[in-house]
Amino acid sequence: MIKSLYTRVVLTFLVSVIGGTVISFFVATWLFRDKLNENLQLPLLRFGQDIVRIYDAFPLSEADAFVHGMQQLESYHIRIYEQTGQFQSFGELHENKPVTVTTEQVKQVLSGKIVQLNPTGISTTLLGLPLTTDAGTKAMFVEPIGPPSTSFVLTWILNFSIYSLVAGSLVILVAAMFLVRPIKKLTNATRRIAAGDFNVKLNIKQKGELGTLARSFEEMMRELQQLEQMRREFVTNVSHEVQSPLTSISGYALALKQMNIPEGERNRYLDIIISEAERMSKMSDSLLKLSLLESQSRQLQLTTFSLDEQIRRVIVALQPQWSARSISFELHLKAVRLTADHDQFNQVWTNLLGNSIKFSRDGGVISVSIKQDYKNVTVRISDTGIGILPEDQKRIFERFFKADRSHSRQYNGSGMGLAIVKQIVLLHQGDIRVESEPGRGASFIVTLPVTAPAD
Repeated sequence: MIKSLYTRVVLTFLVSVIGGTVISFFVATWLFRDKLNENLQLPLLRFGQDIVRIYDAFPLSEADAFVHGMQQLESYHIRIYEQTGQFQSFGELHENKPVTVTTEQVKQVLSGKIVQLNPTGISTTLLGLPLTTDAGTKAMFVEPIGPPSTSFVLTWILNFSIYSLVAGSLVILVAAMFLVRPIKKLTNATRRIAAGDFNVKLNIKQKGELGTLARSFEEMMRELQQLEQMRREFVTNVSHEVQSPLTSISGYALALKQMNIPEGERNRYLDIIISEAERMSKMSDSLLKLSLLESQSRQLQLTTFSLDEQIRRVIVALQPQWSARSISFELHLKAVRLTADHDQFNQVWTNLLGNSIKFSRDGGVISVSIKQDYKNVTVRISDTGIGILPEDQKRIFERFFKADRSHSRQYNGSGMGLAIVKQIVLLHQGDIRVESEPGRGASFIVTLPVTAPAD
């Protein structure tokens, strides 16, 4: 089997052209067979009839002399047979071999019939006509000795086809090189990408399908490069986030092995170990949940529920957190019915309100409002906390990203809450954005379609 695309393109072209030429020739010959037969036989028949008229008009000796001097004998050879089988020939055969005339054919012509020898079905190679002279009836046979029209046409078509194939082959050889070159570049780029090298430049400027393929490949390459970068950052972040609790657990577990530790100190070490273990458990749960959301392997459990009532219930569930810090809420909740996954949006409001509580100052105010138009429902959650830097607002929804690194010890968290929130909103064909100024709080705006999201 031929593996080279270049060779296959060339062979396909040659087979197509040759096959098409042969088929076209036979089809054209079959369609115009009657006209070709008529046009190619007509000159020979007319020449023979002219000879018959000459012998009808002149005496035999004068007619023989006239025929001997005819210029047409350069293209035709004449044989006139007697009743006895003897014949007289006119014209030179040169190196051509005469067509064999049988006794039966001579008898047929002497009896007044016209005989035509037509082996190809198109051109006549021998024409027999009865010839009436003053010496009696004779049988005249005329055959063309020059190249017949059919042979010339066939020769011309054959030469034309050969020249066309040669010229076309040269053109396709050059064209195939330009056709295969970008594909070879794509193949080499694929090998480099498979080896982990994403710094590949194709420089394919062709238009059409190959240009579209090249641009799609470059776009895919950029996305793969981003995915690889995200994978490395993910591994780095996971390693960093896991290393801290593991170090604490390991250190305090070793401390517990020491003798003569006061009971209060021992309990404090145990509380730290339990706290760090719970943090790792939450991190693992968040990673699993985010992975399921991103892969969309979990189907949405769509139900119609009261959105404003759900938000109120989440606020009540978080009361221990905000009441201990004297944080108050301003609610402007319009009664709205929403068709969505109830459990997933319970997670959304828990994460967003939990963040607002976490980053608000003691005695602060958190505002929650719901607005609705004929297309969308908009939920806005605003706090008066520490705010978010402009450069961090672009990355706030990335996993493991913590906008306030300097206060990481004060504000515990895995950095995946907002990533989970955004993924849930996107699955419901919604949108989430943040508005914030450092030191003046932050507002998270969630926009959801009124109609149920498609599967």
